Amino acid sequence: MNLKVCPNCNSSEYIKSGVINHRQRYRCKNCNYNFTVNKLGKKIDDYYVNKALQLYLEGLTYREIERILGISHVSVINWVKKYNIKRPYNSQYHPTYKILNASELAIFFQSPDNIKGAGVVVTELGDKFMLIKWERFRE
Repeated sequence: MNLKVCPNCNSSEYIKSGVINHRQRYRCKNCNYNFTVNKLGKKIDDYYVNKALQLYLEGLTYREIERILGISHVSVINWVKKYNIKRPYNSQYHPTYKILNASELAIFFQSPDNIKGAGVVVTELGDKFMLIKWERFRE
């Protein structure tokens, strides 16, 4: 048996929990996750978890995050609940976003009209960049 830690929470505290299809099952004492020796579980890279939570805090909706990162919106919802993320609510601003490559980003910042009167955040998305801009609602 090469089992060292729980695949769900990386805890080393687990107990035997029956046999299914001639394979030993284990149960983690910390998170109550049931697993077998050969199953490591599906894991999304922490980069995408951090990026999804960052985009959520920037004001993007779950479905927009799904379209941008290619990760299910349900996964993003579960991460927001798991890490107890609270998005600040301000009704006077709304985010818009664009996905640009490096040269398009440079051209965007050359024009002062593009950044005047709004907050701008640039975040990396692989080989492209996402520009998130907050503008006041027009009344």
